Amino acid sequence: MGLSVADCFDPNGERFGIPTFPWDYAPDGYATYRQLRARNLRPGGQPVAAQLLRPRRRREPLVAYLYLVDHAKPVRPMTPGRWSALAKANTAQRVCPECGQDAGYRIPTSLGMCVTCAYPEEQRAA
Repeated sequence: MGLSVADCFDPNGERFGIPTFPWDYAPDGYATYRQLRARNLRPGGQPVAAQLLRPRRRREPLVAYLYLVDHAKPVRPMTPGRWSALAKANTAQRVCPECGQDAGYRIPTSLGMCVTCAYPEEQRAA
């Protein structure tokens, strides 16, 4: 028993608590987090202003939260300290905890080690 597209239209927020619109029908002046980032903006501490719902047959509907573009703030610039911290974090995710070598890619969290250490028998055969 899922939602229909018509059920997702609640511009006053009576049913869902906040204004709700069907997927792809957000009014002007609202944007998702990714849309704000594409404009070099950030929510800037504002609460979620509305939401988009996309019905699905057998699961819960997809939800995208919307923010007011007028209240968004510019993205903070990257400082040298932030660039340094980001570089260290990326390097740490490339070093295999098993063999200690730089794998040349981010170590998959599902494996917890580089592919060579996770599947040594397949590496010998190649």
